[in-house]
Amino acid sequence: MKDCIFCKIANGEIASKKIIESESFFVIKDINPKSKGHSLIIPIKHFENLIDFSSIYGEELIDVIQETYKKLKEEDNSIEGFNFIVNNSAVAGQLVPHLHFHVVPRRKGDGLNMWV
Repeated sequence: MKDCIFCKIANGEIASKKIIESESFFVIKDINPKSKGHSLIIPIKHFENLIDFSSIYGEELIDVIQETYKKLKEEDNSIEGFNFIVNNSAVAGQLVPHLHFHVVPRRKGDGLNMWV
């Protein structure tokens, strides 16, 4: 998609520090983090939301989720868990119409309430 910021990052048109790259995904830190280390897993191929996404990427996605958590934990040993979140459509909080998954590191007593 011509005007999609995530497509531009994927294509190298916009510089970004990718913390992980795989065949079909890349991971960057969120510019408005909900917690320290909040990262986005983004498919290289444009999918508007999870409904458009193909299940053929499922195993690779799971591997990237695990790798992302391990990388974040190496950077900050205070991380005790994480939320894995996908927002589908603007009404559900999706700000960029390119599928992306949030990995939000959690720490005991961090005060985040992800369900409000």
